[in-house]
Amino acid sequence: MQITEVRELNDSELVKELTEQERALMNLRFRKATMQLTNTNELGNTRKTIARIKTVIRERAIIANLANKSPESLVQGE
Repeated sequence: MQITEVRELNDSELVKELTEQERALMNLRFRKATMQLTNTNELGNTRKTIARIKTVIRERAIIANLANKSPESLVQGE
């Protein structure tokens, strides 16, 4: 999943996708431990997708936090 695809999702879809990707990562780790994983690149790709999702969630939280602050408090450094 590319970053453009992640940014198109709304907040609830992001949380749902994050849980699905974390579950997929857990399954990949089990398959690796039991020597059933043929494509080891899947682990890295899944971890990167999780990082992208968490980044977008954090960006949106920062933007929401800045939108709630008044302009005067931003100038004063609060």
